[in-house]
Amino acid sequence: MDRETLGQRIRALRIRQGVSQAQLAFPELSDSYISLIESDKRVPAPSVIDLLAAKLNCSPTYLVSGVSEDVVDQLRVTLDYAEIALQNGAAEEARARFAEVLANADAVALPDMLHQARWGHAMALEAAGELEEAISGLRALTAEASAEADLDHWAKVHVALSRCLRERGDISAGVEVAEDAMRHLIATGADSTDAAVHLGAALLAAFIERGDLVRARQLAGQLVERAERIGSAKARMAAYWEAAYVAEIRGDYEEGVALAERALLLAGKDVPGGVAPSDDPRDLARLRIVYAGLLLRARPGEAARARDLLSQVRGEINASSAGEIDVAWCLTELARAETALGRPGEAVTLAEEALELLGDAPRRATAWALTVLGEACARVGRRERAIEVLTRAATHLEQMESSREAAQTWFDLAELLAETGAPEGPRLDAYRRALTCAGV
Repeated sequence: MDRETLGQRIRALRIRQGVSQAQLAFPELSDSYISLIESDKRVPAPSVIDLLAAKLNCSPTYLVSGVSEDVVDQLRVTLDYAEIALQNGAAEEARARFAEVLANADAVALPDMLHQARWGHAMALEAAGELEEAISGLRALTAEASAEADLDHWAKVHVALSRCLRERGDISAGVEVAEDAMRHLIATGADSTDAAVHLGAALLAAFIERGDLVRARQLAGQLVERAERIGSAKARMAAYWEAAYVAEIRGDYEEGVALAERALLLAGKDVPGGVAPSDDPRDLARLRIVYAGLLLRARPGEAARARDLLSQVRGEINASSAGEIDVAWCLTELARAETALGRPGEAVTLAEEALELLGDAPRRATAWALTVLGEACARVGRRERAIEVLTRAATHLEQMESSREAAQTWFDLAELLAETGAPEGPRLDAYRRALTCAGV
């Protein structure tokens, strides 16, 4: 059944109350203007809608949508509950409540609420590890978003889509989404904005994961320069964060620590001028995990400090909107810290807990957890298990186009095979695959 138009709704309310067009119009409007509105030949401005709603004793929302205030309030409460559930880490509950709003027939007439529900539903799906469904929802949102109407939101949905594609292991698609969005910003002269920095950060992460370190290094410098020119604390924080990641990949761990500390300073709640990392409350936890990982590499003597920080983050993300991938990432870094502290048995337990959360999908986080588990198994003398999981890790990385990481993992596997006295064939095959992944 077709809904009434705005004009039809105004006419029905006016007649029900026994008011003429002239009476409804007086004194602010003309009766001819009311006639045009009721025949849907004119679309009244928001201020006129507010005026008419007051005269007709209804809410502006009902006048525009035809949805009663009681239904609107109920949907709003459901949305608020879903947002709180997502922030508290209850991804499944959040997904169910967002879906409840999406399934409500009245939501179609409330575009702002409908959009909020679709965005929240996609974020809940990502947090729950349902990447295929999250990507589908985000593709629809990016197709409808307008950089001209709301630049920050347009950038946010493109960043989220690129991130989910990378988490799924489709790194080239993640690069393509971020590159296309950046080209649009450059073409429209919007490349000196916070939105451009956040998109650049997403593109940089994709380049790194794909092993395109030359472009990553160039973009990292551009990103920092652009962020410092803009001056926004959020833009600078995002740029330092990604530049720290590039420094880590290049092996310049101390520089990475320094850049991550600059990012954390900007994000610090107790620091003058500090800001929230982004609209996503998970980002501060992610930044702390990055920082702890850099500490483990740059300063092995501070492994206990890194472990304590990761333990703190683990407690925080268990009570936040962090999804399974974030929790697994934290557990994996904790496992690395335990290995560095000479407790590989604890590392095995943590890495296996991370893998249980992630399942068998060939994700970046899965491959990394397998790599850490392989090293820990080798340390406790479980060589056969180590060979098995390292082989799985390298295969996952190859499938995800992570050529640099795949090459390193195949090389580590070859070295482990040599240590265990494995036959020459498997060792040589692992070395060959390492060289192939490295482009040699």
